[in-house]
Amino acid sequence: MNPNLSLLQPYPFQRLRDLFTGITPNPAYNNINLSIGEPKHATPQLIKDALTSNLSGLASYPTTAGSLELRTTIADWIARRYNITAPSPDKAILPVTGSREALFAFAQVVIDSSQNNMNHAKPIVIAPNPFYQIYEGATFLAGAEPYFLNTTPANDHAMDFASVPADILSRTQLVYVCSPGNPSGKVMNLAQWKTLFELSDKYGFVIAADECYSEIYFDEKNPPLGALQAASLLGRGHANLIIFSSLSKRSNVPGMRSGFVAGDEKIIEKFALYRTYHGCAMNPAVQAASTAAWNDDAHVVENRQWYAKKFKSVTPILAQVLEVGIPDAAFYLWAKSAISDTELAIKLYRDLNITVLPGSYLARKAHGTNPGENFIRMALVVPYEECLEAANRINNYL
Repeated sequence: MNPNLSLLQPYPFQRLRDLFTGITPNPAYNNINLSIGEPKHATPQLIKDALTSNLSGLASYPTTAGSLELRTTIADWIARRYNITAPSPDKAILPVTGSREALFAFAQVVIDSSQNNMNHAKPIVIAPNPFYQIYEGATFLAGAEPYFLNTTPANDHAMDFASVPADILSRTQLVYVCSPGNPSGKVMNLAQWKTLFELSDKYGFVIAADECYSEIYFDEKNPPLGALQAASLLGRGHANLIIFSSLSKRSNVPGMRSGFVAGDEKIIEKFALYRTYHGCAMNPAVQAASTAAWNDDAHVVENRQWYAKKFKSVTPILAQVLEVGIPDAAFYLWAKSAISDTELAIKLYRDLNITVLPGSYLARKAHGTNPGENFIRMALVVPYEECLEAANRINNYL
């Protein structure tokens, strides 16, 4: 077996199940699950119609590159969303079966474990901390070593790239960034992108920009800055830059497994080669439904309005008993507690039948601390009424 498998830690939701072993939730309440970031809003009918109208595509093997129509639609969406020149549909865009599998597979492509230095040290992958667990798993199974950059309220939940020692940067081959961030909802600003780009140009590492939450925000006049957009504003090309985007959150289709990668054409070419062997081509019916989804922005605006209503109502209630505020974007509340995150999660589950995720499960101890400790993550994905009920239960209880 691959020895690196032994480096993988239990997934946060397995740890949560273990934490709740033997605990019976209060039967006086219905369960409200705020632990998993799985969109619960209705899938738009136009996507369902496109899916069922193209079932004849199931009779054919899909190509790795996907249809030109889908790639062109994605290129047009990128140009429209970020007000930049559309990337080449032929060379700079590749459909993927959800951003999760692409984020994992990407490390297997770009990490060169033969480039260990003279001390036989492994290549470095830099990631935020707390973080999406796929980054760590992908790092280990690519034969690399993670270097975590703690993000905390003290540093405005930002990755301080300038603080990374030169000897670490010299071994770095890949940097994962997540903007808007999971779990904080923090959006990287142009100055932070400038610093990261300059380091990439100096040390030659690749940037994997996870933007799966880019379309969940609360000010229609101020959408989150994207990586390709930041590069354009700074007069920079797409060298060593790849973005990862998804329809799961944007269009409420997590089960459809549809997203894309875009950016550096040389890297896209190599990633396409890898994926030809990896066997992750997108179902033709899903390609047609994805085309319909990326072509339509109206349902996305409506989706944001639902989330905005939840955050506007829920956050002030919880802010009376927890340290929490409305994030820049995404659909998580990252709340600080006066007691340990695992203790609070147990209490809320046992006494209120509310499931939240302990923040320490989303992070690792790095630089002397686990930055997720004493935080809980609440995903406001359930219906408005349930979000409001959960907030009131927690407020009254605490």
